Amino acid sequence: MRPAEVQRITVEEAADRYAEMVRAKTVTGALAPSTAEIYTRDVHTFAVLAGAERLLDDLTGEDVDEVLLRFARKPDGRRRAPAPAGEAAPLQSGHSQARFRRSVSAFFRHAAVAGWVQLNPMRAVTVTARQRGGLRPERRALTREQAEGLLGTARVLASAEPDERKRADQRTELRDALIVLLLATVGPRVSELTRADVDHFFTNDGVRYWRIFGKGGRTRDVPLPRGVAQVLDAYLAQRRARAVETPALLLSWRGRRLARGDVQGVIDRVLARVDPDRRRSVTPHGLRHTTATHLLAAATDMDAVRRVLGHSDLSTLGRYRDELPGELEAAMRVHPLLGPEESGPGDRVR
Repeated sequence: MRPAEVQRITVEEAADRYAEMVRAKTVTGALAPSTAEIYTRDVHTFAVLAGAERLLDDLTGEDVDEVLLRFARKPDGRRRAPAPAGEAAPLQSGHSQARFRRSVSAFFRHAAVAGWVQLNPMRAVTVTARQRGGLRPERRALTREQAEGLLGTARVLASAEPDERKRADQRTELRDALIVLLLATVGPRVSELTRADVDHFFTNDGVRYWRIFGKGGRTRDVPLPRGVAQVLDAYLAQRRARAVETPALLLSWRGRRLARGDVQGVIDRVLARVDPDRRRSVTPHGLRHTTATHLLAAATDMDAVRRVLGHSDLSTLGRYRDELPGELEAAMRVHPLLGPEESGPGDRVR
C-alpha cells in the first residue's frame, strides 16, 4: 500500500534510491548484475534529461514524453570515435529506445509503490515507437562484403607483430581482433561477451567450444570456427605471459574486466582500418544480426541458428534477420525442384 503522505523528493534523489534498491536485488539474486547495470544507467540518464532538481511527483505524462523524445535524439554514447566526415553522429537505435522506455516504466512502478508519486505518469505517456524513430530505422546486418572486410581486418590485426613501442599491457590488438571475431561469427549478446571467463572455453574431441551463460540462467555450448579458435588460443597465450590472475577473459589495459560500454570503442577501432569501400559502422547488436542473417541465408538449420544465438523460441529469429541484396535471385538459381536446364536466363548452373 502507498503511504498516506507522498514523499516530495527530487528526480535525482529518487533515481539514487532506486539505483540502490536495484543493486541490492543483485545480492539476493533477484536481478542479474547486467540487468541491474542497465536499469541503473537508464534511470540516471532519465534524471539528467528530466531535470535532476525537479520534484518527481510534479512530472506529468507530457514531461515523460519529452524525455523519451530527447533520449531518441541523443547521440549513441557507445560511439566514442567521432563520426566520419559528412556523416551525422549515430542516434539511439529503436532497440535502445524501447529498452529505455521499459527501464523508465519500471522506475515509476516502484516510485508509485514507494510513495514518491501520487500517480504513475507512464499511464499518460502518448509518444509511440514511430514518433521515437521507429524500431528499424535502417538494416542492422552487414552485407557479405562489409562483413568480410571487417573480419579480414580483424584477422590481419591478430597476426600482426606486436607494437614494441607500447607496453605489454597496452598491446590490445589481439584482444580487439578476438572481440570482433567472436561477435561477428558467434553473435553473442554484448553482456554475454563481457561476462565470459577463461574457463568458459573448453575443447571436446578436438573442437573448441564456448560455454555461454545467457538470459534466464540458460547456458549453451557453441563450437568456434577454427580460425576464431586459433586467435583465442593466441590471446590466451599472451594473457598467460602477463601472469594475469583475474578469471575474466577480456581485460582493459589496466587489467580489469572489460565493460559493456568499451566494446563499441573496440569495434570502431577495428572498423577504422577497414577499406572505406567496405566499411559501415555497426554496433555489437548489429553484429549479432549479421551472424543470424548470414547463417540463415546460407540455409543453416533454423534450430541450429536459434541455439547459437541463445533464443528460446524460433519465432524470435525473424527479428534478427535482415534481407541481403540478391538473395532471392540466388535462391531461385538453386531451386531444389528444378534442374539446371530450367534456371532463369543468364543464370544457368555450371
